[in-house]
Amino acid sequence: MEAMIERCAGLDVHQETVVACVLFGSLDKKPNKEIQTFPTTTSGLLALSDWLSSHKITDAVMESTGVYWKPVWNVIECDFQLILANAQHVKNVPGRKTDVKDAEWLAKLLRSGLMEKNFVPPKEIRDLRDLTRYRKKLIHTRTSERNRIHKILQDANIKLTSVLSDIFGVTGCRIIEALINGEKIGVFELQQMVDSRVKASTTDIAEALNGGIRKPHIDMLRFHWDHINHIDETIEKVVERIEQALIPYQEECELLDTIPGVDKNASAIFIAEMGVDMSVFKSSKHLASWAGVSPGNYESAGKKKQVKLSTETNH
Repeated sequence: MEAMIERCAGLDVHQETVVACVLFGSLDKKPNKEIQTFPTTTSGLLALSDWLSSHKITDAVMESTGVYWKPVWNVIECDFQLILANAQHVKNVPGRKTDVKDAEWLAKLLRSGLMEKNFVPPKEIRDLRDLTRYRKKLIHTRTSERNRIHKILQDANIKLTSVLSDIFGVTGCRIIEALINGEKIGVFELQQMVDSRVKASTTDIAEALNGGIRKPHIDMLRFHWDHINHIDETIEKVVERIEQALIPYQEECELLDTIPGVDKNASAIFIAEMGVDMSVFKSSKHLASWAGVSPGNYESAGKKKQVKLSTETNH
């Protein structure tokens, strides 16, 4: 393999250690090689950075192994030209010998210019990405808790879903809270609870509430209800942080908002996942592929195969 980089390093990242291999020397000669292992503690990563600097390393590469690469990247990204390699791409490069260590193999590929650089956004975008993904997880968790409440009501033969289009609307929430508090709910009480927009009559709602709710049902409802309220409070705080993080990208948000079907939340996700610098993508096709919306042809022996796509990458 023809050499293209005089001083480079390959980093084999694990949970507790980083194995670093540096290759340096004239491009027309066999390079000098040194290998050393560092702990992944902050002091260990700083020692790694100093060791790479002492060898005047300019470029370094590591594989995207789960989340273990992130602290290494955060510590050394300002001092070196870093490449985050796709593990599948590294695996498919021919020529690897079984006795060659991972770090050395990465360094050799980088020295020969055979490493394709993956997109890693700047810190501000990565921080925004953490917030938007966490908001998504919280919403999924809240939905799961609501489904559990729905299951408990069905078990108690409370047929709210038959008379209310959304049992977590204004009326539904009032009724559920009353059930949790052990209140008696008759037609008169329902008249105070039911929102004017509800189409079902109070008589029908009262009949739907004529079930067999027991104390274990009430206890479980209270657990799930308290958790939902806590999740709602957390979502509000996360949304506030997202809005603060988006302040430098107001122009981009306004442009994205002009796209039909894209609202404020979607704009935040777009920016968090893809950044605002489109020059990092070779073409619009590469951008579509990164976003997971590029059509693929997964066919073998005349049969089309389904492939699960996800926009939530580890990068």
